[in-house]
Amino acid sequence: MRFALRVQRDRLRADAMTERERIQTPYLTAEDELDRSLRPRRLAEFVGQHALCDQLSVAIDAARARGEALDHVLLAGPPGLGKTSLAQIVAAELEVPFVQTAGPALERKGDVAAFLTALEPRSVFFVDEIHRLPRALEETLYPAMEDRRMPITVGQGAGARVLTLDLPPFSLIGATTRAGLLTTPLRDRFGIQARLEAYPPQDLATIVERAAGILGIRLEDAGAVTIAARSRGTPRVANRLLKRVRDYAEVRMGGVVGQRAAEEALEFLEVDARGLDRLDREILRVICATFDGGPVGLSTLAVAVGEEQETIEDVYEPYLLREGLIKRTPRGREATPAAFAHLGLPAPQRGGQSAAAALF
Repeated sequence: MRFALRVQRDRLRADAMTERERIQTPYLTAEDELDRSLRPRRLAEFVGQHALCDQLSVAIDAARARGEALDHVLLAGPPGLGKTSLAQIVAAELEVPFVQTAGPALERKGDVAAFLTALEPRSVFFVDEIHRLPRALEETLYPAMEDRRMPITVGQGAGARVLTLDLPPFSLIGATTRAGLLTTPLRDRFGIQARLEAYPPQDLATIVERAAGILGIRLEDAGAVTIAARSRGTPRVANRLLKRVRDYAEVRMGGVVGQRAAEEALEFLEVDARGLDRLDREILRVICATFDGGPVGLSTLAVAVGEEQETIEDVYEPYLLREGLIKRTPRGREATPAAFAHLGLPAPQRGGQSAAAALF
């Protein structure tokens, strides 16, 4: 009986390896490799998020001293703030393997088993967009995270039996942009929970200068400050704008990214002084000019600007809300006086609002 169970266990592990190879896609484009080169490799190189970095440093040192796996970590926050970079840094600081996947890629219990059974001891298992993990698979992670065990049902019907696979000690790092979508039982199993916040301009300027050094860009301090001011508090945006400003400077400004080159390039890219792009301003213009400042329903707004509701709600609204340019009300979206001032429009009296727009 024990021999049969051992054979079944080995077969499951072999199937898991095959499943793992199916899920992982090693192909990377040249742009992906370039973006990776801009990421910090150690905590000492990571700019910003100082309190979180200090907490991780203490936890990493303690785990390394005890020879144990780091406690499970949940990183929450808007896209582009460095959640993936921090997960990779944790693995590098612990000097352990880093295994990465994403919530949408895990569809079956076998997908989770494919990764967990192949992990080396103390490995970091990183799941991006963990809030998109199917609910049934969340329950699979409960015993894996707490007891390092994974029950597998072998067979069907009356002859079915449960085979429990022992897992090596590992650290699950989950990244999410919508922590509220995680179930409480899963969220409570993360021993370290942190939220990344938007970066101040001075930190973004440091990030831009570091990236310029890696890319070999001739960047002046004023150029770094200009790019940082229009990067929406997000390192990913800052690095993207830096590469596009570099292109403009090489073609039209002699290759040096100073303040004037940065300002002209960003205007050319339709990114204004507050970091708003063309669609940001179109959303504001529709609310302010077409609907007299609102309130206007999300579906009406989406039709008016020709964009999906989910894109407006998840991509554009968070920054406009953070900048105090719009506000959400039970009746719809409203523009603030700052939005009218930014567009150079007079703010209307709030007595005559467009009630029809709020019906949708």
